[in-house]
Amino acid sequence: MSGAGDFKRRLERAAELRSYRGAGISAEEEAELDAAEEGERQKRKKVDDAKRAEYLIRDAMAQGKFDNLKYAGKPIPGLGEAYDPDWWVKGLIQRENISGLGPQAILLRTEDAELDGRLDAQFTEKQVRDILVDFNARVIDARRQLQGGPPVITKTRDVEAEVSRWQERRAARGRAEAPEPEPGTGRPWWQRLWRGTT
Repeated sequence: MSGAGDFKRRLERAAELRSYRGAGISAEEEAELDAAEEGERQKRKKVDDAKRAEYLIRDAMAQGKFDNLKYAGKPIPGLGEAYDPDWWVKGLIQRENISGLGPQAILLRTEDAELDGRLDAQFTEKQVRDILVDFNARVIDARRQLQGGPPVITKTRDVEAEVSRWQERRAARGRAEAPEPEPGTGRPWWQRLWRGTT
């Protein structure tokens, strides 16, 4: 601990000497200051790096510079994993929630999982067919390209079968959303109102 105290005193003395320079001193006094600074430099060279680092760490701890660190008491993410040369790209994609980037095989798998929901949002059979034809073309194109990365295991979709499934889901949704007729009449309220009967 005495080595750290000596080092701190030397740093304070060096700061004091530097403050005298700006006070407008004579050439003789400046030469004395230069000699004193050179002596301080020689003393600092004798202090090894480990003691200097230990002093700086203790000083920073005393000042509270290590309080409230981001991962205090928590495991550091990525520590102990194998080295990945693209770690920064993956971190950026995860932090910024960027989608649409990545290997084609993974993007197609994700799109395949969400395809039924996308088809259900369409209004016409032509829109559904266009989406399926485009999806199948991109799957076939990804299988042909040899750019590396994971293999493309996504299967193409049978357009006719998917269109019939889309129609079935749409009809089931229509039956579930159909309004119940009012009691005592088989016609909806708007038809009775239009014809003038209640």
